Amino acid sequence: MEGERKIIWETSALETLIKALRWISNDSIQGAETVEKSIVEKLQKARVNPYRFPRDQMKIGNTGNFRYFISHSYRVSYRITETEIRVLRVRHVKQNPRLY
Repeated sequence: MEGERKIIWETSALETLIKALRWISNDSIQGAETVEKSIVEKLQKARVNPYRFPRDQMKIGNTGNFRYFISHSYRVSYRITETEIRVLRVRHVKQNPRLY
């Protein structure tokens, strides 16, 4: 579809997600699949309409290009550019918040 942005994962964000999914799968493989599917679906929605999710208040000096969503207790932060959605961070919502 024209206008859709490419999804690019920062290495640290992808590693965090993989670690979380492995941890979840120790209790439930289906649970890990559900979390992964939900995050991927929300990122697909962001490809088409990147401003649909709220501004990331944890980003210092955010002019609106940094957004986030929460899925199954995981907070996913991303940056919008003209051609891509760059996934920056994946954190569990119970972790201490950190500005970046």
